[in-house]
Order: sequence, then C-alpha cells, then structure tokens
Amino acid sequence: MKEIDIRQLKESAVKMISDDWALLSAGNENNWNTMTVSWGGIGEIWGKDATFVFVRPQRYTKEFIDKDGKFTLSFFDGEMKKEMGICGKFSGRDTDKISMADIKPVFDNNSVYVDKAHYVLFCKVMYADYIKPENFIDKSNDEKWYPQKDYHKVYVAEIEKVLKK
Repeated sequence: MKEIDIRQLKESAVKMISDDWALLSAGNENNWNTMTVSWGGIGEIWGKDATFVFVRPQRYTKEFIDKDGKFTLSFFDGEMKKEMGICGKFSGRDTDKISMADIKPVFDNNSVYVDKAHYVLFCKVMYADYIKPENFIDKSNDEKWYPQKDYHKVYVAEIEKVLKK
C-alpha cells in the first residue's frame, strides 16, 4: 500500500460506497471490529477533506468509534461482496465474523483496516449525532428505513490519510 492524496482517487465516491460497499473498521490491536457500510459520502466540509457514514446504535463497531474517535474505510472495487455480506449480517460482539469472512486486520498507527483493500481512508471524527425523526422533511424515509426507530448515528470525519494498493 502506498499513501496518496485523496484528489488522486479517480473512482466515483457514489459507486465506491453505494454500489461496491466498504468495510468500516475501528479499534486497535487489542480489540477491534468491522462492519459493512453502503450509506455515506466523500467531500469537503469545514475546510477539510471529509467523509460521512451512518452507523446504527446496536452495531458493535459503534462502540469502538465512540471510544477512539476514529475509524477506517476499506474499499475493494466491487470484490468481496460475499465477505462484506457476512460482516454486515453478523455481529462481532458474539460471532467470529472475521474468520467467517476470511479477512485479516492490518494495524497502522493505532488504527485498523482490512487486508485485500484497494483503498483505505483513515478518518478522525469531527462531528456525530443521531438522526432525529422530527427533522425528516420526507416522512416516508422515517417509515421506510426506521420501522424499529433505531436511528443511525451520523459521523462526519476528517480524512487524514489515504492508502492505495
């Protein structure tokens, strides 16, 4: 992996996140977890290169993000959908989904990302808050996406480093 500037990324952020998905990982060598994300974006806010992601409150990985204030996003160019499906379906709290998905952690400067990644974004949380149902302009989104009222926590994070395979 070599470090690149985010502006050297030629891929569409929408394709990378929405179509190809990513693995969001947080924690360190002592304890970590990963989960699949397919909602989010990449851009600029507050004068910084940034990403935003959505994490449901029951996700085990959320505990690591909240504790450490950072996470990584590993992208695979549309490969590994089966493995990412496992990481999205099962909780690392009570299942060894890492072995089930046949993935391995890579530790870098007290952060963790997933091997086989084509790109990795290292992110530091700048802002976080839960989606508030009263703020939906289009109320159908509340009904469609939150029947159990388990509103995502939105993390806006500075992209501190980007690695490319």
